[in-house]
Amino acid sequence: MENILVSACLVGKNVKYNGLNNLNTNVLKLKEKYNFILICPEVEGGLSTPRTPAEVLNSKVINKDGKDVTKEYNLGARIALEKAIKYNCRIAILKEKSPSCGTRRYDGTFSHTLIDEPGICASLLIKNGIKVYGESELENLLK
Repeated sequence: MENILVSACLVGKNVKYNGLNNLNTNVLKLKEKYNFILICPEVEGGLSTPRTPAEVLNSKVINKDGKDVTKEYNLGARIALEKAIKYNCRIAILKEKSPSCGTRRYDGTFSHTLIDEPGICASLLIKNGIKVYGESELENLLK
């Protein structure tokens, strides 16, 4: 069975910034076809759960309190890429709208304005040839 990277929050792990998860039953259906390699770049980069929400602005990741957490986001992205390489993952299912995992993300103003730019981790995976899907794009993988 092929290995794929999956955001841990999508399978019910409580790693989301608010200490909860983003359980998605459609993602769970993929377990019939794929072996999941779970990641949470934010946690693996050293951030706590719960944690202050953060957004990407001008290539920096700044949390709502004004703290620069770019270093932790970059480290988490590198760890995710290392896992993808180690486990030969060519596909990733990542949490949409996340500053790490989103294929689209918020604009950095905390105004809930979406932009068509990937988050820190998604961007690194894409640059390294890994196909990244958000949880709303799963119909193609379920066929």
